[in-house]
Amino acid sequence: MSKRFRGQAPRVDQIKADNLSQLATRFWAPNPPTPHQPYDPKVIENVYQQEINRKKSAVRRIMLLEFSQYLENYLWPNYNPAKASKSHVLSIAAMINEKFREAVPAWTACQAKPEHFPEFFRNVKELCLTEGESKVTMREKTLLLVFLMHCFNSLEVDLIREQIQRLVSLAMWVCLLPGRLEVELKTGPKYHKFWKSMKKKEAKADQVTKEEDNKANRFMSNLIKHFYGVLDSISDEGGPVDIDAVHYCERFIELMIDLEAQLPTRRFFNAVMDDSHLVVRCRLSKLSRRTEGKLFVELLDRLTFYSGFEIKESTGEALTDHEMIDLHYDKLASVQRVAFKLFPDLKHFAMSNIGGIDTRKTLTAHFEKLSASDLHRFASHLHLLPPLSGDEDTTMLKEFLLELMVSRHERRIPQIQQLNETPLYPTEEILWDENVVPTEYFSGEGCLALPKLNLQFLTIHDYLLRNFNLFRLESTYEIRQNVEDAVSRLKPCKAEDDSTIFQGWARMAQPVSGFSVVEVAKPNIGENYPSSVRADVTVTLNVRPNIREEWEALRKHDVAFLITVRPQHRIGTRLNKSVHFIERVGIAYIRGCEVEGMLNNEGELIEEGPQVPKPAFDGETRTYRVWLDPNQYQIDMNRTADENAEDVYQSFNIIMRRKPKENNFKAVLETIRDLMNLQCVVPEWLQDTILGYKSAEATQYSRMKAIPCLDWNDTFLSIDHLRNSFPDYTVRVTTSNPSEQKPPFRVTYPEEPNIKKRQHDSEPTKDKKQELLVEPHVIPNRGPYPYNQPKKNSIAFTPTQIEAIRSGMQPGLTMVVGPPGTGKTDVAVQIISNIYHNFPGQRTLIVTHSNQALNQLFEKIMELDVDERHLLRLGHGEEALETEKDFSRYGRVSYVLSQRLALLKEVERLKESLEIVGDVAYTCETAGHFFLYQVVARWEKFLSKVCPKGSNTGQVEDIMEHFPFHKYFSNAPQPVFKGKTFQQDMDIAEGCYRHIKKIFEQLKEFRAFELLRSGRDRSTYLLIKEAKIIAMTCTHAALKRRDLVKVDFPYDNILMEESAQILEIETFIPLLLQNPRDGFNRLKRWIMIGDHHQLPPVIKNMAFQKFSNMEQSLFTRFVRLGVKTVQLDAQGRARPSIACLYNWRYKKLGNLPHIATQPEYSSANPGFHFDYQLVNVGDFNGVGESEPNPYFYQNLAEAEYVVAVFMYMRLQGYPAERISILTTYNGQKHLIRDILNQRCAENPLIGLPSKVRTVDRFQGQQNDYILLSLVQTRVVGHLRDVRRLVVAMSRARLGLYVFARVALFQNCYELAPAFKLLMNRPMNLHLAPVETFPPRRPVGVPPPRPLLVIKDMAHMAQFVYDFYRDKVREIEANIGFQRRQRPMSLNRPPQRRANVRPPGETDDWAMDTDDGPSNQPLKEKTKETAAAKMPEHPGADSSDSEGEGEPVKVSTEPTDSNKMADTKKEEKMEDSGELEDGKLESGEQGDQNRESGELEDGKLESGEQRDRKQESGDSEDGKQESGGQEDGKQESGELEDGKLESGEQGDRKQESGEPKVGKQETAKQAEDT
Repeated sequence: MSKRFRGQAPRVDQIKADNLSQLATRFWAPNPPTPHQPYDPKVIENVYQQEINRKKSAVRRIMLLEFSQYLENYLWPNYNPAKASKSHVLSIAAMINEKFREAVPAWTACQAKPEHFPEFFRNVKELCLTEGESKVTMREKTLLLVFLMHCFNSLEVDLIREQIQRLVSLAMWVCLLPGRLEVELKTGPKYHKFWKSMKKKEAKADQVTKEEDNKANRFMSNLIKHFYGVLDSISDEGGPVDIDAVHYCERFIELMIDLEAQLPTRRFFNAVMDDSHLVVRCRLSKLSRRTEGKLFVELLDRLTFYSGFEIKESTGEALTDHEMIDLHYDKLASVQRVAFKLFPDLKHFAMSNIGGIDTRKTLTAHFEKLSASDLHRFASHLHLLPPLSGDEDTTMLKEFLLELMVSRHERRIPQIQQLNETPLYPTEEILWDENVVPTEYFSGEGCLALPKLNLQFLTIHDYLLRNFNLFRLESTYEIRQNVEDAVSRLKPCKAEDDSTIFQGWARMAQPVSGFSVVEVAKPNIGENYPSSVRADVTVTLNVRPNIREEWEALRKHDVAFLITVRPQHRIGTRLNKSVHFIERVGIAYIRGCEVEGMLNNEGELIEEGPQVPKPAFDGETRTYRVWLDPNQYQIDMNRTADENAEDVYQSFNIIMRRKPKENNFKAVLETIRDLMNLQCVVPEWLQDTILGYKSAEATQYSRMKAIPCLDWNDTFLSIDHLRNSFPDYTVRVTTSNPSEQKPPFRVTYPEEPNIKKRQHDSEPTKDKKQELLVEPHVIPNRGPYPYNQPKKNSIAFTPTQIEAIRSGMQPGLTMVVGPPGTGKTDVAVQIISNIYHNFPGQRTLIVTHSNQALNQLFEKIMELDVDERHLLRLGHGEEALETEKDFSRYGRVSYVLSQRLALLKEVERLKESLEIVGDVAYTCETAGHFFLYQVVARWEKFLSKVCPKGSNTGQVEDIMEHFPFHKYFSNAPQPVFKGKTFQQDMDIAEGCYRHIKKIFEQLKEFRAFELLRSGRDRSTYLLIKEAKIIAMTCTHAALKRRDLVKVDFPYDNILMEESAQILEIETFIPLLLQNPRDGFNRLKRWIMIGDHHQLPPVIKNMAFQKFSNMEQSLFTRFVRLGVKTVQLDAQGRARPSIACLYNWRYKKLGNLPHIATQPEYSSANPGFHFDYQLVNVGDFNGVGESEPNPYFYQNLAEAEYVVAVFMYMRLQGYPAERISILTTYNGQKHLIRDILNQRCAENPLIGLPSKVRTVDRFQGQQNDYILLSLVQTRVVGHLRDVRRLVVAMSRARLGLYVFARVALFQNCYELAPAFKLLMNRPMNLHLAPVETFPPRRPVGVPPPRPLLVIKDMAHMAQFVYDFYRDKVREIEANIGFQRRQRPMSLNRPPQRRANVRPPGETDDWAMDTDDGPSNQPLKEKTKETAAAKMPEHPGADSSDSEGEGEPVKVSTEPTDSNKMADTKKEEKMEDSGELEDGKLESGEQGDQNRESGELEDGKLESGEQRDRKQESGDSEDGKQESGGQEDGKQESGELEDGKLESGEQGDRKQESGEPKVGKQETAKQAEDT
């Protein structure tokens, strides 16, 4: 029916030419050129049979159908349950599955027309159970199983939940054996009552209803039986196997795991699955013994784990180890009673101690004595099997019956014990298991043996365990990449004597010259593995000095890996890259270790610390003392003893280190394991919400014990502001005097109405507004000095922001959804300030995802009325704070000590002013005595004279006469006393005393710092006693949890910013940085601020992101669960017109008042007709999008267009710091930077923009003018994620100009609202060149004529080139500039080739320079044989950097200086743009990358090197180098850190130490060519 695309993804023109696209245009695609044809069911039948149901290339065809809105516009609107065919039902299921695969909203179409969904779901169930391959194929049944999985994982959707609940309700127990049913009904207190009620209702129903209910009740049981039929059809090893049947079995087990892993589906289903003996049948199946069944067995292990999970299904309570042991003993005791009564042969078994017979070995030995029929009768007495009649013999195999009896009654190892005995480091068995640690190119089609992060979890243990496994595996994926890179660079091979030698070298790995285990400590009590294992590793660092320094800088707790390689190829053998990596290099063993330290020449550990001098070493040999994993060591030793296997620890020949910021995984895993060993970890009011079971409003302040009266401090600017902030209340002020109605205010709230649980969903009727009692109060005078005056808030918060602040001040969970520009940070800071003043004894912990966000919060907190000594910033990001003050732990200690000295000087000055003799300012203690006996006494004497007998009135002159501290306050603004009224002067006097009293109060707090002498003790005291507001990143919290708990770090409130960007486990760990006291957690408030409509946490591996849903943040999960949120509803960032491009994504998002009043928003962008515009960018010389490396997308036409517009803006006078360039892919970012460096960097009239970033990395930032390149021309790509679109559209304040292929994006269903607005304006860029910056024209006024309409990129580039020359001439004419050496000129813009063929036939392109043709002209032969694709970026054809150090080769291909000169190849780039290196790197390390171009992994990026030479400038050797060619390029395009570098590498020596002459000769060869 349609063409098949081969190779790369189809282009837009190819998609339009495809027959399937033409069919979509005729029947259902949006924006058709002609009206759609009438509905034809044959179309659905043909599309299903020829496109969806075919085996090869079906995924791409389904993608095309889903993108054309086949489900929304054709399948679902025309679905008729009475007439729908099987193809129609399966097509709908396939489209919904595809939407889940692409992570786009899946149920929107069904929710728009929900009346047909029950019948559709009934059809799906019937097809699932249909027998016969001719009716429903195995592939179709697998498709339906995937659909059912998506349904069971969408319980938050009402439409789906109504259908799913019927399948897993109490009624499904009709499938149980009668005896088993009676046993199960006794497990729940009300089950018998519900069962009888259900039977009565069933008796009254009509026959049709009974049949429907019976089908629903028995569906899961019948599905299991149907699965048995498929499982039994698979033959033994060696026979033919239907791979579709294998995939069906895998998907079925995955479905069972999903049902068992959620309490709503598990509660009644677990008994049915257990009664069907599913695990036993699968364990004994033929598939489990076949090689094709490896994934099936791994999935079965997960199902076995969840089938026996430690939980009580009837209540959802977690069972302790003691309770599990009691259940096990009760179960085995009942078996012994049956054996004693009915089977004399088992009398010894019946009389034995349970502890001696509950192992698999002993149980098997006892039960083997019985025949198959006796085993069947035994099982039937235990209600496991139906009873046999009379002397009937069983038809079941004895193997099955024996396994059933043994597996059900054998002793199970407790889950926490299994976890404690699990090694934390991955081994070679896990690293390359694709079912557990898949490659990054996971498409989302297959099934994996991975845990999933769904909506709900069984227990806290289950919650932590899933996150533990996923975090461990995601780290394993990164470790695998490091191992493959390092070992490949070492180039191991087999020598003539069969030993292993290394032909290359690697920066991050070194050959091991010696290894020995030096200590194996005794196990702790109750453990069966060593408490610690230490070993010495010796290496010879025959490397460059800087590399040796890196190895010598390994610190305590750094993680390394010991590797054994045994290559089978000889020296000089060419390796076959198609062979698996393990076989290619001969990986035998991999074990992790943790560095304890380096040994000196005497074999002693070298102490670490800044004060410790570096010891001198003899030679190049270094020895490291490391800790091995005790669990892994015990496993290896057991294997060596039991199986006579090789001793792993005598075979290591490589040690590999990792970058420090990648090595935090072990600390995080240990933190999670520590939490799982605690009994009470989560506050009681929060636990069920985290698990996903409590009512959505249960943790809100309105449902908890709210505080009726709160001091709002400086939140309100006036009484009118307060009235406007509570539109649903009437405000009553305690005073009627307008002059006294001034902030601050105390607000007393009315008691919340008691709404019954069943009325939660309906709003209570309110006859009248409730009343707020407002009490103005005056802040006590703090002293006569200007700095004594409190800092005040100046922001007029909106009513929604006030509601968010109110919720944050009350106890409970507060969730604030903050769309772009709505003041999330201001709200957070005001919440912190109000808590600080209302509850001075409480401590607040601030946690964010990035250092940048944390620093923004901290800087705003410092602007409020918060005492500086109560602020503390933990982690390594405080250096970026825009303040000279140091808020780190030791910085705060230094501040306290300096403040102590300053205060003691004030005490000395006060003593002198009072003319007292003696050294009272020596210590804080002596100062305290001075205050008590001298200062307080004088103040009380003053009060007795001025206010006799406590009266509030007196003479003004008495205050001036008797005030004892006149001399001390002589340096205050004079006069101190005004002499007008007694109350005024008395208030001033009291303020002066408060100033003095505060000095001594602070000294009292600082006294501990006199007693504590070490910096560590002082910083710990500061952390746990002095600081009231403590800030850290989520990474720091995860890494330092054990240390914080050790010092008993207390806190009462948590505020999390960027909550939607934090991994679920990273969000959870900060809740538990303190151990519970008396069985309770002291946490009172949890404020989460984020935006789930923007980008989620970054997950490198697509399998963990898609299959395991690891990118789901806890914030997003709470929103899905229906937890009440406060959405800020007014933005103050962007023009209203620009805000319309993304405000459709939110329920209500308006504009703040200043958007309409401030001049910058009421003025148009000079030089442009529109404030935002979508610019259509076609192919340039036949080339659109290119992909020189996987996921490294570039678009030259868009890059040149964007740079040309930037140059135009600079020539018009726009400041460079107000312009940022964004793109959706890393490859395009590097290409734009290269072009900017060539055309703009050295030009004083243009320069570089503020930022060139990917959209992902620019989240949380903004700028006035944004130029956005969308890159893709074939498929929409990851921009289809609406969250990325929201981020892209919301970064601009005043101007947004989007460059894209309009034909590709205009029909995308998810992006339609934004692109519909964008396409309402012309697709060609409209300029007004006569206007210049700054803006003068009001919004709405047409720009002055003439307008310039840009046709395409070449037109814009030529215009900017000419425009620039005119500007230069104008400057020269104005200032009399005389050119001396060379003209100030631009490179000539890119030119179209005269002989360009239509797009798709050739992709060549060329550009000329200002001086004429390129320095390397194309020869005629080259022109004739030009490749049909865009040439790869420089560096794609160079040699290995850390290998043998061969002479570097520079390509002699014709290279145009205006091409992508210095593009970087990034290893295994993800679709999500620029990613961080480490799992937790973004929070603690990611924001420390400087604007000088450092990547997350420390590499310099193209376009931002600090010492970079001009691309066309002279090299060190006097030879002109072409574009991006440098001597550091290698064959794979990778340098020692795994990325292609440029600029800074120009003068680096070859890795093998060869001189630079190779570079000179190569450059000369290139020039000659």
